[in-house]
Amino acid sequence: MARQEALSLWHAVSRDRHPRPMLEDRLDVDLAIVGGGFTGLSSALHAAGKGLSVAVLEAEIIAWGATGRNAGFVVPNFAKMDPDAIVAHLGAQLGERLIGFAAGSADLVFNLIERHGIACDAVQNGWIQAAHSQAALGTIQSRARQWEERGRPAVMLDSQQTEALTGARGYAGGWMDRSGGVLNPVEFARGLADAAEKAGARIFERARVTSIDRASDGWTLTTPSGPVRAGKVLIATNAYGGALNPTLQRTYFPLKVFQIATRPLPSKMRQRLLPGGQGFSDTRRNLITFRFDARNRLISGGMHVVGAGADTRVPQTIWRRLARCLELPDLPPLEYSWSGIAAVEPDFLPHLIDLGPGLMAARACNGRGIAMTTAMGKVLADWAAGTEGRDLPLPFAPPAPIPFHSLLRYAPNILLPWSMLRDRLDQAG
Repeated sequence: MARQEALSLWHAVSRDRHPRPMLEDRLDVDLAIVGGGFTGLSSALHAAGKGLSVAVLEAEIIAWGATGRNAGFVVPNFAKMDPDAIVAHLGAQLGERLIGFAAGSADLVFNLIERHGIACDAVQNGWIQAAHSQAALGTIQSRARQWEERGRPAVMLDSQQTEALTGARGYAGGWMDRSGGVLNPVEFARGLADAAEKAGARIFERARVTSIDRASDGWTLTTPSGPVRAGKVLIATNAYGGALNPTLQRTYFPLKVFQIATRPLPSKMRQRLLPGGQGFSDTRRNLITFRFDARNRLISGGMHVVGAGADTRVPQTIWRRLARCLELPDLPPLEYSWSGIAAVEPDFLPHLIDLGPGLMAARACNGRGIAMTTAMGKVLADWAAGTEGRDLPLPFAPPAPIPFHSLLRYAPNILLPWSMLRDRLDQAG
């Protein structure tokens, strides 16, 4: 049976946690950050590096939310839109700035790891996306071309190259961004926290913010342990913000994603699959992903219709699907399973949300959390230091609640059977 006691595999296998203190008195800072995930920690590191006084207020522990519950893929592109479509959607100026932001996001992650000596089993050997049908192959050929035209290390793969690099058979071809990779997300987050503290930021755990109110000289954040006054405030909670700002809750779809990790694979079985250590995803709507950790556990994930018993039922479904698709009748059993909530924007792009003078919310997950949120932290530090929101390389606007959100919020999970049927029809065609 899979182990369920840890928040995720990464919490279970990572080094001893360095607890951060609780907030015990009132505090006065230039920048208060609500949320101790990748966005908040990267923002704290980069803002402190600019000489700002910074406090991170995490309601639970560092990497408690989606930051510690993902699969550890570092992917420097967008989940749905390709560069040409982004330019058409946002216009040439902002579109190209956003594309440039994403293009360098993985390199930023791995450069931070090297600069700060973060031990997180990081491997930057690329991210591979395989086409599950001939129609999908045409789409990703165009995708790879668009990124290559913008100077990215994008490489097209035919079916034989895809099989050789991944060990997965039956794909029409694929492409690889050589700047992508994999890592242990909890260790990376803890390393960012350590680096931020060394730069002068203060990080507090068990410091739940219950309200954010306008003050004459900035904002006042209320916590059970005392108030925090800040010149500027960043809400970096993604889908884990609770009721802190009900308007924000209506601007994204919460998507429950399950992850699994098997027991370590025998060496002979391991040698066939991803011999270069890359991360893998395909083009299905109900996509298949897989990678290995440092102990050769096979890690995969997926979304399924959420219902009674899902936390037990879905991991086994993902395991069986993985064994079938990778032709592994002797796939070792599950060792860990876990789940998390991703924030999905209607256009699947990162967004900065203007909540008032000096009050910002930021979301960049959409299935690309590690690269995008870490890079977003560098941008948000510029905002905290005085750059106007309209001059940042990301869409910046007041909140735009999704119409009929209460009815549509679970649509991504509920519509999964239709997506799976379309995947089968694609391959049949």
